[in-house]
Amino acid sequence: MTLKNLSDTIKACAIGLLLLTACKDKTKTYADSDPVFKNIDATVKPGDDFFKYANGTWLKKNPIPPAYSSWGIGDVVEEELRNRMKKINEDALTANAPKGSNTQKIGDFYFSGMDTTDIEKQGLLPLKDELAKIDEVKDVKGLIEEFAHLKTIGVKTPIGVYPGQDSKNSEKIVLQLVQSGIGLPNRDYYFNNDEHSVAIRNDYQQKHLPTIFKLAGVQPEAAASATKQVYALEKFLADSSRKLENLRDPYHNYNKMPLAGFSKLMPGVDWKSTFEKMDYKNVDTVIVGQPEYYRALNKALQTYSINDWKNYLRKNLITTFGSYLSKPFDQELFRFYDSVLDGSKEQLPRWKRVLDAENGLMGEVLGQIFVKEYFPEKTKERYVNLVETMRATFKEHIEKLDWMSPATKEKAYYKLSKVMPKVGFPDKWKDFSTLEINRGPYALNVLRAKNWWHKYSASKLGKPVDRTEWDITPQTYNAYYNPSNNEIVLPAGIFTIPGSRDEDIDDAVIYGYAAASTIGHEMTHGFDDEGRQFDAKGNLKTWWLPQDSVKFTQRAKMLIDQFNGYSIYGLHVNGKATQGENIADLGGIVIGLDAFKKTDQYKEGKPINGLTPLQRYFLGYSLGWLSQERKESLSSQILTNEHAPGFMRVNGPFTDVPEFYEAFKIKKGDKMWIDPDKRVKIW
Repeated sequence: MTLKNLSDTIKACAIGLLLLTACKDKTKTYADSDPVFKNIDATVKPGDDFFKYANGTWLKKNPIPPAYSSWGIGDVVEEELRNRMKKINEDALTANAPKGSNTQKIGDFYFSGMDTTDIEKQGLLPLKDELAKIDEVKDVKGLIEEFAHLKTIGVKTPIGVYPGQDSKNSEKIVLQLVQSGIGLPNRDYYFNNDEHSVAIRNDYQQKHLPTIFKLAGVQPEAAASATKQVYALEKFLADSSRKLENLRDPYHNYNKMPLAGFSKLMPGVDWKSTFEKMDYKNVDTVIVGQPEYYRALNKALQTYSINDWKNYLRKNLITTFGSYLSKPFDQELFRFYDSVLDGSKEQLPRWKRVLDAENGLMGEVLGQIFVKEYFPEKTKERYVNLVETMRATFKEHIEKLDWMSPATKEKAYYKLSKVMPKVGFPDKWKDFSTLEINRGPYALNVLRAKNWWHKYSASKLGKPVDRTEWDITPQTYNAYYNPSNNEIVLPAGIFTIPGSRDEDIDDAVIYGYAAASTIGHEMTHGFDDEGRQFDAKGNLKTWWLPQDSVKFTQRAKMLIDQFNGYSIYGLHVNGKATQGENIADLGGIVIGLDAFKKTDQYKEGKPINGLTPLQRYFLGYSLGWLSQERKESLSSQILTNEHAPGFMRVNGPFTDVPEFYEAFKIKKGDKMWIDPDKRVKIW
C-alpha cells in the first residue's frame, strides 16, 4: 500500500467515526482497484447526502464531457464497448466478406456512415422518393395510406400501432394501438408553464420547426405558416393524450375490441386495408390503449387541412432520417434534441454516432462477437446462481410479510417460482440474412434496416409467442422485466464494472451493484404497482385478495408521498409516475441485503479498505447509479420519465432501510434521517 492510499484510508475512517472499528484490519487495502473505496468523497457526511459521499470523488474527477448530456458508469461501459466495436468494424471494412454475411453488413454499414463526402454531396436526395410520396397525397384516404406506408419505414405518424402480447392472454400477439404523433417528448411540454417546458416549447416553435421546413425546401413565408399549423395540430393531439402517471394503469389502458368497434372511433377509414398496407394481415381484433386519443385524431383529420398534414409528415420524415443526411439536417436535430432538450454541448465524433446507429439496428450481430470475447461462461454462472439466491430470499420476504394473507402469499410464491431469468445473452440469435446493407447512401441503409425490423415485428401476428426472444442486446447497460412473459432479462453489459475483472470483485459490492440494483430490482417489478396485476403466466388478472391490494396500496402511497417531496430546479418528482421504479429499487435493496447476509463475507465481517461488508454493500448499490446529469437532461427526465433521477434512487430508498442507518451511524438531525414510523416497508 502506498503512503497516499494509507492517508486516504485514515481520512475515510475519520468521517463521522464511521470506520474506526473497520480500520483495525488492514489486511486488504487494494485502494487503487477497489471499485467503491476510490470513489468516496470523505468531505461529505454520509447522513447528509449518501450519493455524493459514495461517488463524489469520481464525480469531481470526471466532469460531463461536452458531447454528453450526462456522464456515469453506464457511459464508461459504453465507451469501452465502442472502442471494441470500432476495431471489429474497421476489420470488416477490408475483409472482402461474402455478400450477405454479417461481416459484409457490418463493414458496409460503417463505410456508408463514415462516407461524409458522399453524404454531403447527396444532401436531401436519399429522401427524394419518400418526399414525393407525401407530395402526392390529395385527400384523407391518401393521407391514411401514407400513414400506413411511413409506419413501415419507422417514421412516426399519429397512428401508434404495433403487434404485442395480449395482456389478458399472453400466448397471443394482438395488434395494439396507443397514443402517438407529437413531436415533443411528452404531452406536458405543450401545456406546462415551468421554466424548462416554456423554453423547450418556444425553441420548438421559433427555431426548430422553421429550420426543418426551410431545410425541406419550403419557402420562408410558407415555413412560418407550416410551423404554426403543425404545432397547433400536435398540441391538439397532445390535449387528448394521457399523462405519464395515467399510462401505468394496465386495466385503464386495455380496451380490446373487434375491428368494427375501432372503426367507430375513426369512421370513414378502411382499417382492414390500412393494416394490410402496414403488413398486418388478417386483423379482426385490436387493443386500444387510449380510445379518447383516436376520437381526437378522427376530429383532427377533419379540422386540419391536407397541406397541414403533409407538412407534418415532411417534418416527421426528416426528423427520423435527418441525422443520417448532410450536416445542416444532422446539426439541427442535434441542436434541438440533444443540446436544447438534454444540454449536450457538442456532438459525439462521427465514428461513435455511426456505431451507435449500427448497434441500434443490428445489435445482435455485434452482440455475438461481444459475448465470445467479454462474457465467459464462469461469469455467466456467477449471475445465474445469484438470480436463484435472490429468488429464494424474495420468497423468505414474502413468508414474513405481516400485511399479506396466506392465500395471496401462496399465489405470490407460485408467480415468483415461474419468473424466467435470461442472463447474459440469448440462446438463439435473430437471423438478419434478409437485411440488405450496401455502400450506398447511409440514410437508405438505415431506412432498410427500419423496414426489416417492421416486417420482423409484423410477422409475429398470428404466430405463437416466442418466450425465448430477447428485446435487448447483450452489450447493453440496462435490464428489464416483462410482465407478459413474467421474465427478467439481464444482459452481460449490465454486470460490467469498468476497470475491474468480475472475479476480483467482492460479494458485498456485487450484491449491491448487481443483486440489488439489477436482479432484485427487476424481480420486484413483478410485484410492483403494475407488475403485481399480472399472474404467473403473464396475464392481466386479479389474483390478490381485495384486502391485500388495499394494504399494498397504502404502503405504496407512502412511497409516492416520499418521492413527491423531492425536487430539483423547481420541478417536483412525480411520485405516482415513478412509483413502480421506486418500489422495485426498495425491494431490490432489502432483498439483496438479506441475500448478502447469507454470504461468508458478511458473516466473517472483515473490512476491506476500512469498509465493513455492510458498508460495502450500500456503496456497491450506489456505484450502480454513479452518474451526473446536466440541468436540461434532469429537467427532461422529471417531465418525461418513469424513473426518478439516479441520485434520488440512492438517497430515497436508503432512508427506508434500517441497516443503512446502522452501517453509517445515521442519527436524528442528519438530513437523510426519517423517523422509523415514517419509513416505507413493502417487500
